[in-house]
Amino acid sequence: MATAGTAAVGAGRSSKGRPAEPPNILFILADDLGWADLGCYGSSTIRTPSLDRLAEAGMLFRHGYACSPWCSSTRIGLYTGRYPSRLPAGLEEPLTTHTEGNGIPADHPTLSSLLLAAGYETAMFGKWHCGWLPWYSPLRIGFQTFYGNFDGAIDYFEHINTNGEADLYEGETSVEEVGYYTTLISDRAAEFVAADRDRPFYVQLNYTAPHWPWEGPGDRQVGEEIRRRFSQQSVPTPLIHADGGSLAKYGELVEEMDSAIGKVLNALADSGRADNTIVVFTSDNGGERWSNNWPLVGEKGDLAEGGIRVPLILRWPAAVAGGQVTDHPIDTLDLTATLIEAGGTAPDDGHPLDGVSLLPWLVDGADFPEHVLFWRTSNQGALRSGGYKYLYDRRERSVLGNWPRREGPFHLMYDLTVDGREQADIANHHPERLDELRVTWERIDAELLPYPPSHPGVPRSSEAKPAASEPD
Repeated sequence: MATAGTAAVGAGRSSKGRPAEPPNILFILADDLGWADLGCYGSSTIRTPSLDRLAEAGMLFRHGYACSPWCSSTRIGLYTGRYPSRLPAGLEEPLTTHTEGNGIPADHPTLSSLLLAAGYETAMFGKWHCGWLPWYSPLRIGFQTFYGNFDGAIDYFEHINTNGEADLYEGETSVEEVGYYTTLISDRAAEFVAADRDRPFYVQLNYTAPHWPWEGPGDRQVGEEIRRRFSQQSVPTPLIHADGGSLAKYGELVEEMDSAIGKVLNALADSGRADNTIVVFTSDNGGERWSNNWPLVGEKGDLAEGGIRVPLILRWPAAVAGGQVTDHPIDTLDLTATLIEAGGTAPDDGHPLDGVSLLPWLVDGADFPEHVLFWRTSNQGALRSGGYKYLYDRRERSVLGNWPRREGPFHLMYDLTVDGREQADIANHHPERLDELRVTWERIDAELLPYPPSHPGVPRSSEAKPAASEPD
């Protein structure tokens, strides 16, 4: 559902051309936010006035996707601009192993390193989750400033990670701060965008909200109880907070994040730089547990739409007219390619991007660059081409609403222009189209690193996937 006053993008799409000066970039990433958890995406229970205003002033994507249904692999894709499983760290879903060789290497070109070389000031505030010290950190891939956490989750008050360890860092130094994590990183981001500078900036603001634990700004005692559970070892991984949360509490986390984003956007406006700043807001994957993905099926970890289709908003007043809504499908990798080009730089020849730059379409009046979107996990694969989506699922039972229930593997196809819930498998009606999508998916899959045999979801050799030419 679009914000009031917006119109679908079509032949009359309005762009303003490219500004003479390189734009600032503010990329805001939520954690496990559901597709329908914002007012501008149809929520009637969660109030998100800051993000609703951002959508009204920019472009809202109804078919925006994360490049993975998992948090760490989407982040790897965002920073490298390449399919996550081109790196070993992208095969772990999500990344939990603290070892050398399991992160983004310092010599790999990234969005931050390319923009830094092009003259940008770069900073990350919030969740990193792309490898651990002493081998990996944001400072080693082109971010000059880092204030945040390394792990996949952090307690909002105690600032401990999934192992119960302190996980708040200034650069690569552990620090102690008192405060609610959403507020702490937002205040730092607001301070950064408001500072005087003579160079453009790229700020990566990565919230852990609305990820568990389920703690609003008034729930300090919940964080204290979680810390006690670590010391008592009364429950496994207490930070998961399996006995906590509610729809109301989840909404509180989203609303607090929205309010904090509003403070950052206000600081940007007060600095006088908002007009030529590209602001992107999206999520690292679909929602889970308390989130609202309706009408999509599936959730975080799944290649059904609910696991990968996410809220996505882009605002750039100097170049892109506001009040626009589009159904063109794009994903995280396209955002990376777009921002690299907007920053006046280019990818490294040895590490070509897997996304497509949207800049000519956004600002030059060019046609939308039609291209395929590709996903892969250890037990699923998906490809979107235009309105069609191919879904390969090697699990025994599909989460989708296909009747009668069948045992996998499944080779399914949906027309997402009319069936966003993926209930009508039309594969048998369009066998040639299905075969075309399967061949394309398998060609890309063959370029990527294989999952190790020990990885959950990897089939035994006797269960290997059939070739595209074999019958289901």
